Amino acid sequence: MNDIRRTILWVIFGFAMVLLWDKWQVFNGHKATFFPMPVEQAAVGKPVAGASSVPAPIAAPAAGVAQVPVDPAAPAAAKEQVLVTTDLLKLTFDTEGGSLVRSELLGQVDMADKSKNFVLLDDSKDRYYQAQTGLIAGVGSVGGAALPSHKTLMTLVPGERSLAEGAKELVVRFESPVVGGIKLVKTYSLARGSYVINVKHEVQNVGTTAVSPQLYLQLVRDGNKPPGESSFYSTFTGPAVYTDAMKYQKVEFKKIEENKVDIEKTSATGYVAMVQHYFASAWLLGDGIQRDLFMRKVDTNLYAVGMITPMNDIAPGTSKSVEARMFVGPQLEKLLESLTPGLELVKDYGWVKILAEPLYWLLDKIHSVLMNWGWSIVALVLLLKIAFYWLNAKAYSSMAKMKAINPRITEMRERLKDKPAEMQQAMMKIYREEKINPMGGCFPIMIQIPVFMALYWVLLSSVEMRNAPWALWIHDLSSPDPFFILPVLMALTTMLQTSLNPAPPDPLQAKMMWFMPLAFSVMFFFFPAGLVMYWITNNALSIAQQWIINTRMGVPPKFHLPSFK
Repeated sequence: MNDIRRTILWVIFGFAMVLLWDKWQVFNGHKATFFPMPVEQAAVGKPVAGASSVPAPIAAPAAGVAQVPVDPAAPAAAKEQVLVTTDLLKLTFDTEGGSLVRSELLGQVDMADKSKNFVLLDDSKDRYYQAQTGLIAGVGSVGGAALPSHKTLMTLVPGERSLAEGAKELVVRFESPVVGGIKLVKTYSLARGSYVINVKHEVQNVGTTAVSPQLYLQLVRDGNKPPGESSFYSTFTGPAVYTDAMKYQKVEFKKIEENKVDIEKTSATGYVAMVQHYFASAWLLGDGIQRDLFMRKVDTNLYAVGMITPMNDIAPGTSKSVEARMFVGPQLEKLLESLTPGLELVKDYGWVKILAEPLYWLLDKIHSVLMNWGWSIVALVLLLKIAFYWLNAKAYSSMAKMKAINPRITEMRERLKDKPAEMQQAMMKIYREEKINPMGGCFPIMIQIPVFMALYWVLLSSVEMRNAPWALWIHDLSSPDPFFILPVLMALTTMLQTSLNPAPPDPLQAKMMWFMPLAFSVMFFFFPAGLVMYWITNNALSIAQQWIINTRMGVPPKFHLPSFK
């Protein structure tokens, strides 16, 4: 029995060391030793001139979708970029297609250079991330005539380019030339205090025959991880879709590369989005509007997610409009919930969602009182420790009993060290006589693990922690402690807590009790300060409770220092 437990412990320890070393290699810019990831390209592959990034045809609908026509590339000199500013957003539109090619979030700073605003959508030499819309021919259209797309050079209608003081809305309008007998007018309406952009697509039939175009809305970005993201905790970057039938579905870029996308292809509800740590962009259509959903690779290291909606017949001399909304901003949970059902799921808690959501709600309520996210974390951990007080009390009582009989166990093991079977029977007899369950100290703590894992993901996923100060030298709860003071305190409290636990009779297990917490404490040197502070608070409260319970049971707290002989 002891040999089996010893083997299991060594396997766990060895695997932990493998993971730790692998992450250390990646953190220092080297290729992962044991779990290599696909090599990402340093430079973003841009679409070649004239190439279309709309999927055509889509495989899902039985009738298929018309082939996307390719517009001749507009001369570079003819293109113009238009800067538009509100109180929350600084947006750059391109007259080629009237596309949104860059977005600065004025309420969020760039963590690499805090003198700059955070840029989400971008079109630079190292990044490609745009919101594009346009028209393609409808199913059954003869000839597949070219229509105004995101490659068509459009004209900016003169007007204000910044939200005037006291104004509630800013309107930006683009008009296409007549292409295929159709003129497309895009109207962007930006409201004060909002990360949501209302986008109206008006299709005017100026030809002599009826047309049945389809409108596509897509987000196109490179497959690189956001700059500065830590390798020590994994967050999702990539496209996602939501429908009432299949709910939230996220797909890794690798799956798109391998043509293993399995999403609902048609729906009359939901949205498409591009997600990364703390931020997201999304296209939203009203419920009841039929749409085809797609994800695909469009070029080297370039991927698209979007939807296509039919506009049905438009008679000559008439027009039709489709209203859509685009979200470009931080993953503020209450804001996302208010926009459309399921949009809050882009803030991904994973398998602990059912516990994480109420924990975030409680953390938000505490913050509304304390007005400091750092102290709110401390208060939340305190409330959780109070809620689990009796479970912890049982665990520490069991540990105290184990500590009280430890001298008997040690003497018995020494006396029967050459008789393992007899030693095991004698140990079980002592446990029965003293009414001790050897697992009594573990089970109550194991019950709490999902709750604290959920709290971990709440703190990791909440954009509110980003650049949020706590006190003294901690000016950003989402970044590592610049002086490593909190990680050192974390390691010290972990060792102190370990020293208060009864030393296992098995010398190897006793050593493992020290190696494991020390090894994992190293990882906390690269974790966000808010997460480290949460663990320090939890450790400190656990030590205090364990000390009190041991004293009450007449087992004076005693430090068991490691012996590596």
